[in-house]
Amino acid sequence: MAIKFQFNKTSLNELNKHLKVRIKTLPTLKNKESALRMEVKRAKYKSDELIEQLNSALKEYDYLAGLWNEFNPKLISIKDVELEVVKIAGIRTPALKEVIYQVEPYDLFKKPIWFNDGISILKKLAQLGIESEIYLSKMRLLDYARKKTTQKVNLYEKVQIPGYQEAILKIKRYLEDKENLSKASQKIVKKRKEEEAQL
Repeated sequence: MAIKFQFNKTSLNELNKHLKVRIKTLPTLKNKESALRMEVKRAKYKSDELIEQLNSALKEYDYLAGLWNEFNPKLISIKDVELEVVKIAGIRTPALKEVIYQVEPYDLFKKPIWFNDGISILKKLAQLGIESEIYLSKMRLLDYARKKTTQKVNLYEKVQIPGYQEAILKIKRYLEDKENLSKASQKIVKKRKEEEAQL
């Protein structure tokens, strides 16, 4: 990235300001990047853990497989999933607040006793699946933000800061050369005047 500048003190001051801002911001960006990296790992781990719990719960209820044929799946449905927003390192992420189920009324005398347990089991399984998906969504959001932050860190570290430093150095050299030429020409003029005065 070519940094546009002019060979004057105003441009030099402007470049110094930009350089200071980037040097000051870089540690904060690096901290944000490492925090996001940790949160991405944590969200992935939590999602994997919930999926594992879901799979083990499904295996745990395998012995009930024959009974599920009697169960009416329309008895229970998910009415709503309430989410809240949690900020992690400045990134808005979803968090599960509550899953609202709608249970259709049924005759307790005509249906088997285990229907209540069946509804509880389905609520538990649905809760695990929904929570796992929310953690996956959180992981994707955080990973995207981490990638953007990494790009910004690299831009500052490898492109902009060295670019500004190089531009500042060029301006300083130019101004020094200009000053040296000015002094040299003043000496020459002074020497000529002295020689003319002696004649």
